[in-house]
Amino acid sequence: MAEHSTIEWTDATWNPVRGCTKISPGCKHCYAEVFAERFRGVPGHPYEQGFDLRLVPEKLAEPLRWQTPKMIFVNSMSDLFHDGVPDEYIEAVARVMVKAEWHTYQILTKRSARMASLLRGRLRFAAKNPHIWWGVSMENKEYGLPRLRDLQKSPAAIRFLSIEPLLENLGNLNLTGIHWVIVGGESGHGARPLQKEWVTSIRDQCNKASVPFFFKQWGGVRKKHAGRALDGQTYDGFPIRISNPVSSATTALRWAKEIQESYVPSRTELFPVLA
Repeated sequence: MAEHSTIEWTDATWNPVRGCTKISPGCKHCYAEVFAERFRGVPGHPYEQGFDLRLVPEKLAEPLRWQTPKMIFVNSMSDLFHDGVPDEYIEAVARVMVKAEWHTYQILTKRSARMASLLRGRLRFAAKNPHIWWGVSMENKEYGLPRLRDLQKSPAAIRFLSIEPLLENLGNLNLTGIHWVIVGGESGHGARPLQKEWVTSIRDQCNKASVPFFFKQWGGVRKKHAGRALDGQTYDGFPIRISNPVSSATTALRWAKEIQESYVPSRTELFPVLA
């Protein structure tokens, strides 16, 4: 977990799961994979296994140990709803988020059907908490629009879209039930181009639907040089953030101990075998 994140739309990251596998064009130049694979084989490093999927139960209770309220991007280095992550583990993560309610959580997935199904079932206890934001990634029409529909069918209190990397014009979007939209271009080596009209179309649709709009970056090989100004201004829209009281350190640490002790994964869960 990083107490301070360089991602523009969050404060910190929390990774009770590490690693992932590619499932759509938006994964092609995955920043998380590039970072993790740099450390494959380095003894003792958190990414000694590179980007192989791995549960990290010792990280489960970490938000309970943070007394300062933060916006926390959950699994910036993975996907909580990956097929290799057991339902029981996802539920344990959700229970931490419900307990540590003084933070705001941002969960983002490309496995939208599984997330929607669990939010209607096993995770219903967490779905309606306004301090937990549930989102899907969208990069094009083929993969992004079905994810949008899955999200809209879920009983989440706050739903958001991360349209990054935006790879084509998405056309007219149905933003019913959506509370936040992030847009950004791809960055780094081999970055695919982002057209201005693709971005302004989404911005204008958000304005019309009264949905907060956040433009993260133009991207490219020199993303800092390209910046994040759109038509001469920056867009930093956010949903309204709920302010919940911070539990005492003693109570939070007791909860952390209970959660840590209650979940004892098998070796198979720690190192999932992927088909």
